[in-house]
Amino acid sequence: MDRLTSMAVFVRAVDLGSFAAAADAFEMSGPMVGKHIRFLEERLGVRLLNRTTRRQSLTEAGKAYYERCRVVLKEVEAADTVVADELSEPRGRLRVTMPALLGRHCIAPLLIKLARKYPHLELDLSFGDPIADIIEAGYDLAIRTGELDDQSGLITRRIASQRMVVCGARSYLRANGRPKRIDDLASHQAIIYRRSGRVRPWLFPQSDQPPREITPIGRLRLDDLEAIADAAAQGMGLAWLPYWLVRERLDTGALTGLFGGQPEFLYDCHALWPRSSRMPPKVRATVDTLAAGLPKLMT
Repeated sequence: MDRLTSMAVFVRAVDLGSFAAAADAFEMSGPMVGKHIRFLEERLGVRLLNRTTRRQSLTEAGKAYYERCRVVLKEVEAADTVVADELSEPRGRLRVTMPALLGRHCIAPLLIKLARKYPHLELDLSFGDPIADIIEAGYDLAIRTGELDDQSGLITRRIASQRMVVCGARSYLRANGRPKRIDDLASHQAIIYRRSGRVRPWLFPQSDQPPREITPIGRLRLDDLEAIADAAAQGMGLAWLPYWLVRERLDTGALTGLFGGQPEFLYDCHALWPRSSRMPPKVRATVDTLAAGLPKLMT
């Protein structure tokens, strides 16, 4: 006889309190339930159940075996579920929150392509820089760049790294000179990214040390990266921006990249989702899609 089936019959007989109830649950005869129990007892060489015409009770060995059988059967069920999830098609509403610019330029195109592949998947995308409480707001997934705050109740996965580049227009460089070293930035006008009232420093990697921070100076303070890129292209100063945002301007010559020999700072990009015993197929498919596609767009 199949041992797992016999274990399942044994556990059900104990849970339901009788062979007859277990027989109904498994749609088999009462004698067949007894046959499964005897198979286990003969295999183990111990008595598992004491039965009379009125009641049944577990022996000491039966109690220990019953508890272990429950664990084994749960693991079997979990294994089946994992395979079923792998084979199941992503479906239902997927709520994702992400930074506005990164979302529009890099993430949304990948997710729309995913939705085109899976017709039963619904997208509910939120583009906003304010950080939302993922669990409280009911999001299935969040995309974040840089350092992560409180991650309690969440699972995280790094899905890409965002390269940061210093750049400026040729007109600005002709008028003000081209900085050759990072120290030269102190004598240049910068277009400053100010978010939530705080000026964001420019960061440059240093071997075996924390990144070097440069606080930019300039007369333009903006809280939108695309507006900073536009101002830099008009010769208003130097900018420190994600490569994916200025790639086209660099290719066309509207902006010129600086410090080509200097290692570029990388902001990690993470996917975060609420912790659960099983990762929903729609979330798994989305995270895998972003992990495969984002590095090609961001580096």
